[in-house]
Amino acid sequence: MSAPPTVPTWRRARPRPAGAPAGRRRVPTRTLNPQAPVVAVVALGGAVGACARYGASLLWPTAADGFPWTTLVVNVIGCAVIGVFMVVISEVWAAHRLVRPFFGTGVLGGFTTFSTYAVDIQRLVDNGRARSGLAYLGLTLLAALAAVWSAVWLTRRVLAWRQT
Repeated sequence: MSAPPTVPTWRRARPRPAGAPAGRRRVPTRTLNPQAPVVAVVALGGAVGACARYGASLLWPTAADGFPWTTLVVNVIGCAVIGVFMVVISEVWAAHRLVRPFFGTGVLGGFTTFSTYAVDIQRLVDNGRARSGLAYLGLTLLAALAAVWSAVWLTRRVLAWRQT
């Protein structure tokens, strides 16, 4: 005796519902894509982060010919928060699977704004301030890396201190 053929569950014949006409095939039901919740929380978090960044630009606007201090500060703060967040969720707290995409990718990804950073550099160069643009390019990179490193180091120190 041979084994029954392997047929995907969505292809198997199902009983016809009462009242359904003969000969009509039921359309298989599809399940929600398993990545849909992740995409949804990233989008929601991104909206929250972008609104926070926009709020910062309203509170501390940059003049058209001025140095983009607001964008620099937002990016450095966002990088510091990323450092703290990554230590907490990887070494301290077993977070729900959607916390990292929501907060790390969504909120902090929407809050930090490296696209505006690039536009700010271009604007400085176009306005004849190439040195300022170059300084901004380097300063943002160094400050963002220093913020992540410092936040990770400080968070680990605080956590070690609290455990003693």
